[in-house]
Amino acid sequence: MDHLWSPWRYQYVTTAEAATDCIFCTLPAVHRDAENFIVYRARLNFVILNRFPYTSGHLMVVPYEHKPTLDQVSPPALTEMILLGRRAETLLRACYRPDGLNVGINIGRAAGAGVAGHIHMHVLPRWVADANFMTTAGETRVLPEDLPVTFEKLSHGWNEIA
Repeated sequence: MDHLWSPWRYQYVTTAEAATDCIFCTLPAVHRDAENFIVYRARLNFVILNRFPYTSGHLMVVPYEHKPTLDQVSPPALTEMILLGRRAETLLRACYRPDGLNVGINIGRAAGAGVAGHIHMHVLPRWVADANFMTTAGETRVLPEDLPVTFEKLSHGWNEIA
């Protein structure tokens, strides 16, 4: 059996300090959507690009409610979140033609949530050949598209799908 080690990741998860302000609360409040990569605003949630994406097109659907778990978010916000996730899937398939998609919610820091206090859903395109050792072995992500380009593509495309 082969083992891959990423000791820098352990340092990150054991020493990372929690931000004093929640980015998912402050970013939509400043109303600089292009600067903050907010792709779409709905009534109870917003859609934002991940600033540290796994792949180009990595979106997050975030309720405006600051709640850490699904059972604390209002049912209307949860319903809208999943409907926006479905719309994000449609958009990502149209824009990127991926082989598949990851859709997921990390609840709590131990589960990998980078912002553990504010629930959010990831929707990201994946390709058969996109898994490689660059992240693990070289502490590097290979992204073929700049975030402003991704933002333009997805924010314009968002309103074209229903």
